[in-house]
Amino acid sequence: MLSRVFGLGRRSFDSLSEQEILALAISSEEDDARIYRAYADGLRSEFPQSAKIFDEMADEEDGHRAALIDMHRKRFGERIPLIRREHVRGYYERKPDWLVRPLGVENVRRMAEEMERQAQRYYAEAAKRTSDAATRKLLGDLAAAEQSHEDLAHKLGLKHTPGEVREEEHQTERRQFILTYIQPGLAGLMDGSVSTLAPIFAAAFATHDTWQTFLVGLAASVGAGISMGFTEVASDDGRLSGRGSPIKRGLATGIMTTVGGLGHALPYLIPHFTTATAVAIAIVFVELWAIAWIQNRFMDTPFWRASFQVVLGGALVFAAGVLIGSG
Repeated sequence: MLSRVFGLGRRSFDSLSEQEILALAISSEEDDARIYRAYADGLRSEFPQSAKIFDEMADEEDGHRAALIDMHRKRFGERIPLIRREHVRGYYERKPDWLVRPLGVENVRRMAEEMERQAQRYYAEAAKRTSDAATRKLLGDLAAAEQSHEDLAHKLGLKHTPGEVREEEHQTERRQFILTYIQPGLAGLMDGSVSTLAPIFAAAFATHDTWQTFLVGLAASVGAGISMGFTEVASDDGRLSGRGSPIKRGLATGIMTTVGGLGHALPYLIPHFTTATAVAIAIVFVELWAIAWIQNRFMDTPFWRASFQVVLGGALVFAAGVLIGSG
């Protein structure tokens, strides 16, 4: 661990010979080509236009690698030293972001832009340390090539990807986010906020005991969260519906269900019954309006309709709990 933090056991960039500089560039271009192809594979099903761009970029990296190998062969022969990024102190590292799914178009574009920027800096520094004119020219040309790619957002947005395609990809990504996280989370928040109103306030008005009411609310919230989470996981594996990972949806549903119930259960940690109930009612009001806002913001439900449905439903459940508890 310490060796990684402080770079112990690594070579300094200044200690590299010209042959090792070329060898490091060759291995880096090979790695970058693989990363771009991994990006392309991760985007291909939903963002084919951007996937095609990353395929083209991988081909460009292959061309750079071939030119570097030719230069190495001319100057140093066929045997290329094994030297990689992790062998050089202070050299940039590629984080394994390409292993994460889903990738996300904007995230991939930002990561690729940073890759190009780092490669450009390396070639610019390497060219300064090279005395051979042909090698210096090659490294300078590669630095210029990477510099031309640095503004990746511009490259992808204007040169390769038409505006309507970018908008379509953005909408697809937004829709997937809504289906995987927002929709299940909203269902959980609604269930947790509304369905627990009756047992919590029934317990409150039946016992006037804040601690017992809190325990009822805690049990109802956690139980509902577990139930809703498992139900979401079991209901749809996401393959046909396109709603994404059932585990992610289940976690979103379960967590938000629990949060929705705990919102008006936690005030009963206040020992004074009237104060605790007043705070709980205020939180219920905020919860219901938050649900209406989320429906309007992400589900395109008219705000007045969302407000009417949520507030009316919540008010009816709240009234039922109070009546049952008071009786």
